[in-house]
Amino acid sequence: MISKRSFALVIGALVLAASVAALHGQAGKGLLDPNVAAEKELLALPHMTPAIVKAMIEKRPFMGVTELNAFLLSEKLTAQQAEDFYRKAFVHVNLNTGTREEILLIPGAGTRMAREFMEYRPWKTWTQFDKEIGKYVGQQETDRLKQYVFIPINLNTATDEDILSIPGAGTRMVREFKEYRPWKAKAQFDKEIGKYVGPKETARLWRYVEIR
Repeated sequence: MISKRSFALVIGALVLAASVAALHGQAGKGLLDPNVAAEKELLALPHMTPAIVKAMIEKRPFMGVTELNAFLLSEKLTAQQAEDFYRKAFVHVNLNTGTREEILLIPGAGTRMAREFMEYRPWKTWTQFDKEIGKYVGQQETDRLKQYVFIPINLNTATDEDILSIPGAGTRMVREFKEYRPWKAKAQFDKEIGKYVGPKETARLWRYVEIR
């Protein structure tokens, strides 16, 4: 039978682990990422045709949702049709650097969320996001908005779970991100990760990380 002291130590360790985990950034989950989604997945999305999907695959990666939006409008989708698409698939917005234009493309965000997202920078944890945004819209809507954004992960301390939250990263990037620690500069990241996935994909992955 576990003693009270041992029980207290276990609880303390769990709390500490949770606190440490909360320090890491992550990408929100729940939506497809058009940059890594399979052709079959894209074809199932609102207003997609074989021609649009083919052109999307040829043009990706999109380095932000405004770039994706310009593409969809160039393919003759209306703003409402693009929004229908964004309810199923989206290119995450960086909570700490995303522009007002990017935030306004999040379905249902509006000018109020654009203001709040930018007011509370720098964002460090989802706990902070839940607290500050939840004050205005409640937890259910906060969770929905969370799908569209990300908090950059620290390359030098990110857990496997943090890295795997990056769309398309996979176990290979978990291994490579951790192998080259300590990371010191973007040039190092471009060189080492670029050996495995090429410059375009390296640039896409770089959107989700930072070096601290």
